[in-house]
Amino acid sequence: QVQLVESGGGLVQPGGSLRLSCAASGRISSINAMAWYRQAPGKERELVAGINSGGTTNYADSVKGRFTISRDNAKNMVYLQMNSLKPEDTALYYCNADIRPYYSARYRPYWGQGTQVTVSS
Repeated sequence: QVQLVESGGGLVQPGGSLRLSCAASGRISSINAMAWYRQAPGKERELVAGINSGGTTNYADSVKGRFTISRDNAKNMVYLQMNSLKPEDTALYYCNADIRPYYSARYRPYWGQGTQVTVSS
């Protein structure tokens, strides 16, 4: 079994910072791209930031300059450093990764259970 587990969410005031972490575990052969998505109440899930196996990153326009995605390939982890948080960043944040388990020849997407980020004064 392969699973992703997020941590680091919480309540923060506008202008504050949070760091999300996501750990991939299980019978993992390799991990390709990793990403963070978010979904606010009444809205569709959207891509926040992504990073490929080579370290190339991409960001949603709404978070450029404020959020930074990074990964530790040795630990099978991905992080999201969020600075200058705004109320509109409030959402459930999900970790996503394309993983090839030992028992498969193919990559498939896996999702975490989500961690809540609330930005409010």
